[in-house]
Amino acid sequence: MHRPLGTPLTPVQQRVVHRCRALSQVTDPLDAELTVSTAVADARPDEEFWAGLIEHAVSHPSRRNHALLRVLAAALTGRPREWAAGAVLPASPPLTAGGAWICDRSLDAGYLALVCAYAFAEDEHAMVFLIDELSGGVVRKAFVTRDHLAARTALAARGELTAIGTEAAHWLLARSYHRLDRDTRMAVDVDVQRTRLLVDRRIALAFR
Repeated sequence: MHRPLGTPLTPVQQRVVHRCRALSQVTDPLDAELTVSTAVADARPDEEFWAGLIEHAVSHPSRRNHALLRVLAAALTGRPREWAAGAVLPASPPLTAGGAWICDRSLDAGYLALVCAYAFAEDEHAMVFLIDELSGGVVRKAFVTRDHLAARTALAARGELTAIGTEAAHWLLARSYHRLDRDTRMAVDVDVQRTRLLVDRRIALAFR
């Protein structure tokens, strides 16, 4: 990180650190990831943002900052993940990707619904996405559930649910989020931003 030690946090970075104040008390890996993802939902973080946050956490040891570094080492991608992982061991257990299913209602309702399953060891969860095909395939809604069977059942009641390969599912997600990033004026559900850190991690995981 090409950044002078002791560089003050920006107001946005300070707000993120404050929002993570209870992180050291969070033991569930999914809850910890959601805490950090929600904290940066309105920040639009880039590499410089993460560099400052990581440098601050390293320079000011505390239970909260140690917990924050562990989540960042596990959840970030690219160079920021390497920076955080160089300071602390990632949180465990590791994340693995499971199956994925799609409900294609693009012809009659104009959207695709996608369910992707994941697990921390035996602790399963899923992410559900609603992709607006009428607006060029932009993701409009996204949320996390610990009961992916219930999510699949609910979607199956709306239309035929079809299994899709993990890489194909996450390629679809990567394309949808890329289109969203190109048009920041697009109106999307607030949880699309709150879960963005989770999505980026899972897209990267699918293509390792």
